[in-house]
Amino acid sequence: MSKPVDCVHSIEGSGPAVFLIHGIGARRAGWSKLVEALKDRFTCISYDLRGHGDSPLPSDRFGLEDLVDDLEHLRAKLGIERAHLAGHSLGGMIGPAYARRFPDRVLSVGLLSTAAFRTEDDSAKVKAVVAAMRERGIGQVLDTLTARWFTDEFASQRPDVIEWRKRQVMDTPADIFLNVFDIYAETEMGPWLHEISAPCLVLTGEFDGGCNPRLNRRIADALPHAELVILGGLKHAILIEASERVAPPMRQFLLANS
Repeated sequence: MSKPVDCVHSIEGSGPAVFLIHGIGARRAGWSKLVEALKDRFTCISYDLRGHGDSPLPSDRFGLEDLVDDLEHLRAKLGIERAHLAGHSLGGMIGPAYARRFPDRVLSVGLLSTAAFRTEDDSAKVKAVVAAMRERGIGQVLDTLTARWFTDEFASQRPDVIEWRKRQVMDTPADIFLNVFDIYAETEMGPWLHEISAPCLVLTGEFDGGCNPRLNRRIADALPHAELVILGGLKHAILIEASERVAPPMRQFLLANS
């Protein structure tokens, strides 16, 4: 375990607190459209994971529990007693792991575009992506990643957004990006999801290859109190490509559990 990092964060809105946790090589800015949809009723706290964006670089390699420590450090620093958590991709693993360790501090958990109950084939595919990045370089695999993240239609209409997302990845130190990708590839929540007592929203895109509806149905079934939402026609980057479709179920869920 490493020392908690003081993660740089943004706070907007008023009402019950919602911590918004981004994924691999992303930034807190990725939540901006969702924040706009929620801040009239919720205090939205988005933050850059360690080594990402404006947050400090850690001194050593780190694991999922270290990222949970960072979130707990931020919660304590802000003096928030209980909060909602919503995480995308890797963030959708940090949130449940936090809720497992600190159940009394959690109002609800949103698991967006995340994975559990991977088969051997599922695991082999995601680990092969990490291996390819280590062997060939992250930049050489980026087009493969963005093709998995965005629909073809969106990519053709908004090449500027695709380039912006690629730049986020390339601006993340390579060792940090590979470290968090390792955590995402190696974490298996299946054995302990049943321990999460908070209400959960499980949400993913219909065509998200790595975090597909098959896995998300199993996630929802394993959680004691969960609802499942599948957004038709979308892949992985739901917050960037279609925040306007994520916001209504998120808002309804948060209001129901505040």
